[in-house]
Amino acid sequence: MRKILFLLLALLFAALFATLAACRTTPVVLDTAAPYRDALAAAAAKPTLAKDGETERAAIARVKDFLSVITADSVRAKTRLVYSDDAYLNDTLKTVRGNAAIEAYFLATAEGAERITVQFDDVAESGGNYYFRWVMDTRLKKLRKGETIRTMGVTHIRFAPDGRVVLHQDFWDSTAGVFEHVPAVGTMIRGIKAKF
Repeated sequence: MRKILFLLLALLFAALFATLAACRTTPVVLDTAAPYRDALAAAAAKPTLAKDGETERAAIARVKDFLSVITADSVRAKTRLVYSDDAYLNDTLKTVRGNAAIEAYFLATAEGAERITVQFDDVAESGGNYYFRWVMDTRLKKLRKGETIRTMGVTHIRFAPDGRVVLHQDFWDSTAGVFEHVPAVGTMIRGIKAKF
């Protein structure tokens, strides 16, 4: 009898909770962009790169050079020259902060790939924000062996006065770049995309 009473009370509580949750007047918003907006606000509050021509060109060239061919050796040699000590990076797969963490992340990425190359189509600037439009070719060691996966995207960059990156936010379809090529998961993702 006690078990039945306990189950009835549990069901009553669950029904009451579900009813109260359904009466909510404010919808719940899962704000996955909040960390980016916070990092952007923090970066925008600091001094930025002077648009003096040579310093700006050199900063853009360093980013392009770093990302154009990503290898373990290039990551070790160049990350701290390109990214500031407190830099923010989100590539839609992971968010990392600080050039040491960025270096470790790029090293792991490079070691998981046979080859990663990026071709830059153009760079635009607006209010201290730089937008790099690119096409990336990736050949992964464990997924689609021997095949190149080509994706396109845009990277939002903000520079510190010294020309190093303080904010790096990628905008690209990571499902096409990675997850569609994972067995079972890829089939599900392609099926979901086909329905929309």
